[in-house]
Amino acid sequence: MAILPPGFISDRSGNFGIMTALLMVPLVGTAGMAVDFAHALSLRTQLYAAADAAAVGSIAEKSSAVAAAMAMNGNGNGTISLGKTDARNIFMSQVSGELAEVHVDLGIDVTKTANKLNSQVSFTATVPTTFMQIFGRDSITISGTATAEYQTAAFMDFYILLDNTPSMGVGATPSEVSKLEAKTGCAFACHQMDKSTNNYTIAKSLGVAMRIDVVRQATQALTDTAKTERISSDQFRMGVYTFGTKAEDAKLTTISGLTSDLTKVKNYTDAVDLMTIPYQNYNNDQITNFDSAMTQMNTIIDPAGDGTSNTSAEKILFFVSDGVGDSYKPSTCTKKTTGGRCQEPIDTSFCKPLKDRGVKIAVLYTTYLPLPSNSWYNTWIRPFQSEIPTKMQACASPGFYFEVSPTEGITDAMKALFLKVIRAPRITS
Repeated sequence: MAILPPGFISDRSGNFGIMTALLMVPLVGTAGMAVDFAHALSLRTQLYAAADAAAVGSIAEKSSAVAAAMAMNGNGNGTISLGKTDARNIFMSQVSGELAEVHVDLGIDVTKTANKLNSQVSFTATVPTTFMQIFGRDSITISGTATAEYQTAAFMDFYILLDNTPSMGVGATPSEVSKLEAKTGCAFACHQMDKSTNNYTIAKSLGVAMRIDVVRQATQALTDTAKTERISSDQFRMGVYTFGTKAEDAKLTTISGLTSDLTKVKNYTDAVDLMTIPYQNYNNDQITNFDSAMTQMNTIIDPAGDGTSNTSAEKILFFVSDGVGDSYKPSTCTKKTTGGRCQEPIDTSFCKPLKDRGVKIAVLYTTYLPLPSNSWYNTWIRPFQSEIPTKMQACASPGFYFEVSPTEGITDAMKALFLKVIRAPRITS
């Protein structure tokens, strides 16, 4: 029988070493588990970033998926295969380094429902472990899902109403007005047909730019902007209208009918010019009839849609004017009259029927140029000069009003207003 050394049973001096040895495996395993999990979570974060990029990028505004969705007839729904391909390519382009060696199973779904495009990118990957192999765990599975939603751009029909009445023959800038006044004694380049040489022909010979010239050029530039901004060839349609080519037959006149051929619209707009008058003071100068123009536009513009398809386009009346009406209204004029002649800011009651039908009105107010040396202006226009922009803004739909002064660029202003309209948030059910 072995005899134990004295005090052996009560000796505790070696316990720490023994316990440390016994606990080393679970301690190392636990620490290793934390390292492995941290590594797996880091890779999962990187995969989430790639999935997010793929989900968003596959339905970005200029993506092939959005273009395909816009091309679907009516409210067609379904899978967008181009979007799935783009999502996969974007995801893989984000994978680099260690992730490139990890096998990732991708689930991609890009679908259109009504006017919304939805993208979902899910991933599952198996990440090998290092320390957890102590416990027989060779790998960790990580997964996640990223989603994105895009509301397809609205289909819009623009009815561009250009005021081409004699007041738009004023010089486009104060310096142009001075040129005209110095040569003719008048700020307006009236296109008077009973004289072969009139203020209009003089303005042309001097190279003076009239307000109508600038508006015509700005409208043509707008067609180029629309072509640049559209996602599909039929997203925007445009039509151009004026108050008439001659005062004797002043009525709403179609320069270009509503069409998605914006190059044709641009070419046809060359015909926009100042309304002619047969002789000075024809019809007591009662030629600018906003009431009639708005009423006729209300009959031309089809019912407004929700913008989800080319058969249900939103309707926008794009109105460009200096805001002063001049017509025969002996009893309903909002200002004092002379012999029934009514000179007044636009009567907003004629804007309301359009807006009540869901038509949005975008107003570009080309500031009515004060003519302090003109007695007619001082008597009839100056008293309500400050009301003109207020009334024009009241005619416009909320947020769709823009004023451009004679020293500012009408082309830039029309573009800014157009972009504001097409980029405005839309309420959908």
